[in-house]
Amino acid sequence: MRHASFPDGVTRDDLVRWYRRGRALSEKIFSIPIADAYYDRPIPLRNPIVFYEGHIPAFAVNTLMKLALKCHGINERYEVLFARGIDPESVDAMKSPTDLWPSREEIRAYAARADAMVIDALLNAPIDDGREPQRVNAEAAFAILEHEQMHQETLLYMFHEMPYERKVRRWPLAVGRDFSSSANGQRSTANDVRIPGGVVTLGADGWFGWDNELPAHRVEVGDFTIDRNNITNGEYLDYMNATGTEPPHFWTRRNGAWFWHGLFETIPLPLDWPVWVTHDEATAFARWRGKRLPTEAEYHRAAFGTPSGAERMYPWGDEQPDATRGNFGHSNWDPVPVGSYPAGASAWGVHDLTGNGWEWTSTLFDRFDGFRPMPSYPLYSAEFFDAKHYVMKGGSPATPPELIRRSFRNWFRPSYPYVYAAFRCTV
Repeated sequence: MRHASFPDGVTRDDLVRWYRRGRALSEKIFSIPIADAYYDRPIPLRNPIVFYEGHIPAFAVNTLMKLALKCHGINERYEVLFARGIDPESVDAMKSPTDLWPSREEIRAYAARADAMVIDALLNAPIDDGREPQRVNAEAAFAILEHEQMHQETLLYMFHEMPYERKVRRWPLAVGRDFSSSANGQRSTANDVRIPGGVVTLGADGWFGWDNELPAHRVEVGDFTIDRNNITNGEYLDYMNATGTEPPHFWTRRNGAWFWHGLFETIPLPLDWPVWVTHDEATAFARWRGKRLPTEAEYHRAAFGTPSGAERMYPWGDEQPDATRGNFGHSNWDPVPVGSYPAGASAWGVHDLTGNGWEWTSTLFDRFDGFRPMPSYPLYSAEFFDAKHYVMKGGSPATPPELIRRSFRNWFRPSYPYVYAAFRCTV
């Protein structure tokens, strides 16, 4: 069993610890909404909160137990009801699976049975024998672990949209660093970095990856110049003042002053934080500056390339991620000032390439040559190769360390306002 986060190999005990850690983190996240909010739909384009508490264990049962190991499930009705989420283009296109959801007690009872079944399988079942496609390199096991982590971030996007009185304030879920920022802080420490052309590796071979990450291949990139730091709130405010552009989703105005609408509080707009915007907004800003968004390959060159031509596993090198490298792994609920993690800079001195906000690219989300749908989740990527989604790289404060690997690709619609997404410009 091979995974980028375990360069020396993965044991069954590692998988169980990962699973239990994920379940415990989900429990903390699901404790944020007040009890009466359980059936709320904070984002109209997504299912209500109740769906996700059932979806995570049902996905584990459907994928690992039933598909990979050919076992019986626990509750067929739940394993159909909670099978898949939604990504509609508009509210009018949204179809909810039901308006008659089970009670929270029933869903948690189902989850407890699923947890016991999955842990036993991770410890004892033939999850890595290669006799089924889903059991090659423990694909189904890795898929359920990372699937839960992805939904933890999705949940925080949703909970960000809830009125403060509908949720309980929690402390960050991991140990991080203490940062302070104010509306009087530095607007930007950005300056251009010239990146010489070279060859980059997109995708992955040899460790677990979702189907859109595969296969690994080499791409030639020409010379380009890129911002050292993400575009800040202060820079975006200057753009708004110059053009009359509407504010981003996470901003609000009170008595003539701008504020940041955070997960648990609204604060004076921190000018030195990265601005979180849609792809459409990022593209318009870059055009106003006479620049553009980087391609996926250019992001890779800036993040993982080196003057020698070698490529790193992470921007800072091959060492595994830790709290000094970037604002990821739930160590903060919101962004921090740009450039706060010099130990996470790339070989070219480009900052915050992992964490503090996913990075929009100009690359439409599409398959790599040689793409094959993954046996554990055949529809994971294929439905989104529609020229309506853009590739995002890097990670946000809510992204776990396992998902900031070099090959990981995220994607969203260009007008979707809820994602924790930053950007930088290139030319």
